[in-house]
Amino acid sequence: MKIVLESPINKYYVQTLAMIFFPGERFGQKDTEEAGIDEPILYVRSEENEGTVSAVARIDWKGESCQREYVAEQNDYRTAERTLKLAVGGAVLAALGEHIGYRPAWGMMIGVRPSKVASELLDAGISKTRVKKILNTDYLVIPKKAALATDIALTEKRIVGEPSAKDCSVYISIPFCPSRCTYCSFVSYTSKRLLGLIPQYLIRLKEDIRSNFETINRLGLRVRTIYIGGGTPTILNEEQIKDLLSYIATLTDVSTLQEYTMEAGRPDTITQEKLLIAKEYGVTRVSVNPQSLCDDVLCGIGRNHSVEEFFRAFEDARCAKISTVNVDLIAGLPGDNFRRFSSTMDQILQIAPENITVHTFCVKKSAEILRLNSDIYSIRGGDAGKCVDYSQIRTHQAGYIPYYMYRQKNTVGNYENVGFSLPGYEGLYNIYMMEEIHSIFAAGAGAVTKLVDRTGLSDEARNIERLFHQKYPYEYLEEDRSTAFAQTAEKFYQKHGML
Repeated sequence: MKIVLESPINKYYVQTLAMIFFPGERFGQKDTEEAGIDEPILYVRSEENEGTVSAVARIDWKGESCQREYVAEQNDYRTAERTLKLAVGGAVLAALGEHIGYRPAWGMMIGVRPSKVASELLDAGISKTRVKKILNTDYLVIPKKAALATDIALTEKRIVGEPSAKDCSVYISIPFCPSRCTYCSFVSYTSKRLLGLIPQYLIRLKEDIRSNFETINRLGLRVRTIYIGGGTPTILNEEQIKDLLSYIATLTDVSTLQEYTMEAGRPDTITQEKLLIAKEYGVTRVSVNPQSLCDDVLCGIGRNHSVEEFFRAFEDARCAKISTVNVDLIAGLPGDNFRRFSSTMDQILQIAPENITVHTFCVKKSAEILRLNSDIYSIRGGDAGKCVDYSQIRTHQAGYIPYYMYRQKNTVGNYENVGFSLPGYEGLYNIYMMEEIHSIFAAGAGAVTKLVDRTGLSDEARNIERLFHQKYPYEYLEEDRSTAFAQTAEKFYQKHGML
């Protein structure tokens, strides 16, 4: 696709809008005159007037053209940059939507955090009812999604309260899996040779964890949550899990944590003994993730476990008396449909986990499934929209509340991922991380430390610095960045007056 801009708008913003209508699209560098008839060309221009910004978008594709204009008014509760985005977004959505015959449920809200705008409007003193109306009329979000974003923003505010600059969380990466799901793009490793790195990896990981806690202590910070993720942390054997968790317990008083999560993830890696060890060393939340309760769907996406194994693993978590169990599902999986998904949803509600996270199937460019089916991208998402709606209706009926949400590019139908919980069992790390409430100190391959300064700043003006560990385990083993990261963290906290 070719994009031609006569506007100060960020080109990436326009590309992301275009990908709603052309999922998986690549953006060429050819001159307009060289573009073939099958390559869409999107023209965008904008003009700032007194009190308004107007934008015009035109799409030329397959010998046809559609042009639309959109005007956004400036006001006290949004910046000039946001007003420009509204004008351009409205014009692009109108032109592409008319040309293709599709209206995206989330309108022009393309960021990873759909509740962010709702939260900012609530912070400006705008009522819940008016916030929903603004999302609908200004951002072109359909009413039920506007209500969802607003409700989640209110829930997050209730849970977070007044965040402290002295709070932080810790993330620990175990980037290994027993097999690779066809849709997966996470940094996780499955070959026998790479799995053989686990003992050496754990030695290096413990050094990294220790360095993080030493930095946290020097800065006078308080750890609120710990999250051990992956990959699949329960790919570690019982002895390795005990060694890791007992080591963490020597570095911090885990009894003071608000939440301590270990992703169990794959039912075929879970044993009751592993979960009993987790319970013994203070873990309060685990994820046992079936994704679907249809064996044919599981086989098709490369999950090496059965539905029966999931129910056994879930019962093991119950027997271990882990206080919060999360279950992940995916709407819109290849081979799935509304009948199968709704049956999965109903069965999960019968066993009543404290958390249920419903993801929308997302196609990443590095995923194996693209090599198996290059036509997997779907603008309307087939049954995915019905499945997402059903999950939200049924969880509400069962007494769950939506407590956090995020979006990804190239989800089928452009839908969202939502975490639901029984009241009082919300996954706190998910909120702290997604909403950038406080710093996250990360250890392990592929992990990212995120330093956050919230001292008196608006959401858009917040200072954030990211420190990236090496992506691959063998690179992580070769270079120790912990000292450099510790120095950077201390300088960040000093610079922003957070000590």
